Amino acid sequence: RVCVKKSTQERFALKILFDRPKARNEVRLHMMCATHPNIVQIIEVFANSVQFPHESSPRARLLIVMEMMEGGELFHRISQHRHFTEKQASQVTKQATLALQHCHLLNIAHRDLKPENLLFKDNSLDAPVKLCDFGFAKIDQGDLMTPQFTPYYVAPQVLEAQRRHQKEKSGIIPTSPTPYTYNKSCDLWSLGVIIYVMLCGYPPFYSKHHSRTIPKDMRRKIMTGSFEFPEEEWSQISEMAKDVVRKLLKVKPEERLTIEGVLDHPWLNSTEALDNVLPSAQLMMDKAVVAGIQQAHAEQLANMRIQDLKVSLKPLHSVNNPILRKRKLLGTKPKDGVYIHDRENGAEDSNVALEKLRDVIAQCILPQAGKGENEDEKLNEVMQEAWKYNRECKLLRDTLQSFSWNGRGFTDKVDRLKLAEIVKQVIEEQTMSHESQ
Repeated sequence: RVCVKKSTQERFALKILFDRPKARNEVRLHMMCATHPNIVQIIEVFANSVQFPHESSPRARLLIVMEMMEGGELFHRISQHRHFTEKQASQVTKQATLALQHCHLLNIAHRDLKPENLLFKDNSLDAPVKLCDFGFAKIDQGDLMTPQFTPYYVAPQVLEAQRRHQKEKSGIIPTSPTPYTYNKSCDLWSLGVIIYVMLCGYPPFYSKHHSRTIPKDMRRKIMTGSFEFPEEEWSQISEMAKDVVRKLLKVKPEERLTIEGVLDHPWLNSTEALDNVLPSAQLMMDKAVVAGIQQAHAEQLANMRIQDLKVSLKPLHSVNNPILRKRKLLGTKPKDGVYIHDRENGAEDSNVALEKLRDVIAQCILPQAGKGENEDEKLNEVMQEAWKYNRECKLLRDTLQSFSWNGRGFTDKVDRLKLAEIVKQVIEEQTMSHESQ
């Protein structure tokens, strides 16, 4: 979001997060690093209760005011410059490396370094590049076990940590007193991937198979460090550039180039012109190419990021397993089809209520396969179910009234996307209410 300082009319960027420990940690680590000229500055942070439209009550939020980065993301910038040169790529690399060096000197691993998190201050030719988004940053105490990453930029030891983490969770191998960990050197691997993409326009490790998790062939390439410099795109790129990529994409972290090694590398300090135009600019002019990579990130982030939480078992009565829930309901639902709310069924009742609301969202946003009337009937059916289990929710009641709901169906045409957005707010409100109880 854009915000404006009234006294000076200066524009700033506003990031809004729910006020939770994870968000406060993001702000804390970002502020620790933000004094560097190549890291996006935080101007002010406010902890306020804010109520947005369609919310029935205010919610605790952090409002983070940051400097405005008018120049946009790295990929976008490259696509705008039809003559993006190797020298410019070298300059971007140097600034990104300086930002990382500052973080690492503070013992902070960024853990999500990718082109989308490298922004240009403005649209001028010599605009500085700045690192942003510390949502997955963490103090490196030698215990970075839980991988946080975007698939194209993930280091091999992060995959190994993920593999060990999942096996230990499943009881396949015993939990060792000294678990497999990874450290700040993973940021350097990601830097190597970014340099590769900047130079040629595509990532060194990719798969022809689309999957919600990293495909086996892509995982194997990362774990073995298998990549090439195809002649068509790399023939005009300097050996110095290829050398820095090779040394950053070493599978073993102890063999990988250090931050200081990158900053001292001839490619970043060359007096040569390096004015060869890179193929990446032409490739990135195709929005589908950029969108394809970004879509792959978006689809896989949720599965790729293991939460920094200890595993705990829920009591059986509150488990949200669909099979167990169905069995419970078969034994408690009376013949008239109306579910009875009581204290003993409180936990499972709340789970079912939320599931019914999610069904409404699914009906609103999924492609409509049948005729209009059939789809309207389906929406009315799932809405009736959701209403039956959520009658006490004021926000839902007010929403249905505004959408001309008569208790059995909608009498007017429904804006499905708007309804889905409000039902999402209802789910968030109900979830918070249940947690507080």
